[in-house]
Amino acid sequence: MIPAAGLAEEGFVSLFDGKSLKGWTLVKGKGPGYLVQDGILVCPAEGGGNLYTEKRYSNFILRFEYRLSPGGNNGLGIRAPLEGDAAYSGMEIQILDDGHEKYKGRLRPEQYTGSIYDVIPARTGFQKPAGEWNEEEVTAQGSKIQVKLNGVIILHTDLEIVQEPAVLKRHYGLKNRSGHIGFLGHGTLVEFRNIRITELP
Repeated sequence: MIPAAGLAEEGFVSLFDGKSLKGWTLVKGKGPGYLVQDGILVCPAEGGGNLYTEKRYSNFILRFEYRLSPGGNNGLGIRAPLEGDAAYSGMEIQILDDGHEKYKGRLRPEQYTGSIYDVIPARTGFQKPAGEWNEEEVTAQGSKIQVKLNGVIILHTDLEIVQEPAVLKRHYGLKNRSGHIGFLGHGTLVEFRNIRITELP
């Protein structure tokens, strides 16, 4: 059974109480930023920006649900500082309605949902259509990153495989071992709920 907003299963702590943005901070907000509606964290169309946890995390398992609007585009920033572009100063796990017509023929493999954006591609074909809730689990343990989408492991990688100097220079945040967790809005409607975390040694 999926826990209600503000609750978490054993061993996990809720990051979102379903009522407020307590514990979060908005950086570079756009338009209305992020809203709480009916127990859901909403990145509205023409809104967004980067909404980060106030706390920093190093090794963890993060579980949450998201629902995309058609063509929706967001991202999960991990081990990110509050300044800079989280896709480079930290790392971004892509959240995108990648099957939408407007992206057809325009995406590189490492731009699909679940990918470490612009670095390591995820398996595709396991995301539910826009308008349906998806369950995602992200595990970060040292240099190892795993992404599970709707019960399927779509990314299981070690950041140490990234050795290209140009990539490491551009994505210098891959070396971070701690930082904030955030949702990275791009002016499209994307919703989140049941956000919970457990920290690992």
